[in-house]
Amino acid sequence: MSTVSITCTKKQIDDLLQRYPMAERRRTPAYAHWQLKLSDCVITAYESGKVVFQGEGANFHASSYQNTPNQLTDKIASITYPQCGSDEVGTGDYFGPVCVCAAYVDEEHANWLKTLGIQDSKAMKDDTILTIGNQLIERLPYSLLILDNQTYNRIHDQYNMVAIKSKLHNQAFVHLKHKLNELPKHIIIDQFVKKESYYRYLKQEREVIQGIHFETKAENKYMAVAAASVIARFAFLKAFAAMCEKYDFTFLKGASTKVDQNIADFVRMHGKEALYQVAKLHFANTKKAGI
Repeated sequence: MSTVSITCTKKQIDDLLQRYPMAERRRTPAYAHWQLKLSDCVITAYESGKVVFQGEGANFHASSYQNTPNQLTDKIASITYPQCGSDEVGTGDYFGPVCVCAAYVDEEHANWLKTLGIQDSKAMKDDTILTIGNQLIERLPYSLLILDNQTYNRIHDQYNMVAIKSKLHNQAFVHLKHKLNELPKHIIIDQFVKKESYYRYLKQEREVIQGIHFETKAENKYMAVAAASVIARFAFLKAFAAMCEKYDFTFLKGASTKVDQNIADFVRMHGKEALYQVAKLHFANTKKAGI
C-alpha cells in the first residue's frame, strides 16, 4: 500500500473534497477537516494543510496536487501548437449543469490568451471569467456541451459520472473536428480517468477520437486545456445565474454541508419535484438534507 503526503492550500483542500462527491465520508480523525474513502484510496485532509493519500491509487490521486504552479507554465505546450484540449466544470457541484468544452489554440491564439492571463479556471476569479468569457468564445474555435440536470439525472441511472464525462469529452472533440474539418496532432484531456477506461466507456459511440494525450493538471500546462476550462466555467456561471433567476433562489455552489441546508430551503419553496430540474440527485447531499 502506497502513502503520499503533500501540503495544500485551503482552496486546494476544498477543491479536492468537491472532486469526489460520491466518496464515503468517514469519521473525521483528530485535527483533520475530513477523510474520504475511495475505491482505491483513503484521503485525509488535516487542519495543518497536510493531505495524506493511502492505498493503491495514492500516487494517481495525489499527482494532481503535487508541484502545482501558480500560473500556466505552458512549457510543453510551447512546442506543440496547434493543439486542442478539453476540460469540464460542474461535476463537483450539487446544483447546476455539467459543462464540457474542447478548444483549439494555435500559436497566435496562445500569445493573445497569455495577455489575458488565462490559466486553469479554478485559479481565476469568477468575475474575471465572466468579463473575458465572451472574448474567448468569439475568437477561439471551440465546442461546448451543457448537460442539464434533468437529463443528467435520467442518464445517471445507466451511466456513472466517469462514463458521462468520457462521452461528453469525446463528443466535444467530435463536434470540434467537424468545425475544423480535422483536429491537430496534439489533443489533450485533463485526465480524470485512465486512458484504457476512457476508451472502454466509448465502445458504443458512433465516432471516437483517437490519439489523445491524457495528463493530470493539464490545464496548468496546455493553453488549449486552460482555455477550454475557462469557457466551460463561463458557461456554467451563466447557466447557474439563469437558474437562480428562474427560481428566485440563491443556490450554493459546491457540495459542502452548507448545501444540505440550501437543498432543504429550496424544497420548502418549490417542492421535491423541482429538485430534479436543478440538482444532481445521486450526490450524498440529497440524503443528508433528508429528501
